[in-house]
Amino acid sequence: MNMLLKNTAAAMLLLAGIGSAAADDVIIQPEQDTVIREYVKKQPLASVKLPGVELNVGTALPETVEIHEVPNVKYRYVVVDNRTVLVDPGTRKIIKVYD
Repeated sequence: MNMLLKNTAAAMLLLAGIGSAAADDVIIQPEQDTVIREYVKKQPLASVKLPGVELNVGTALPETVEIHEVPNVKYRYVVVDNRTVLVDPGTRKIIKVYD
């Protein structure tokens, strides 16, 4: 019985972790994505180099990187290594990488 309780508790903790990770996912609506893509095309930025930083969703950008506003969108963008990335300004984490 004791082993059953431990296994159940472990499973619940695992599922809670998965649920909180999924809650952090950012969903960009297609209309908003179109607005962002059009804006960054019209407002090109010089690319910055960030050696050792992988451009993956969830990677936090250093404070030294200037992120730029997209009007009427709560997210910001920057061009790193010739790739446009969308960033959550509160956490500075990459939420989308555009190719």
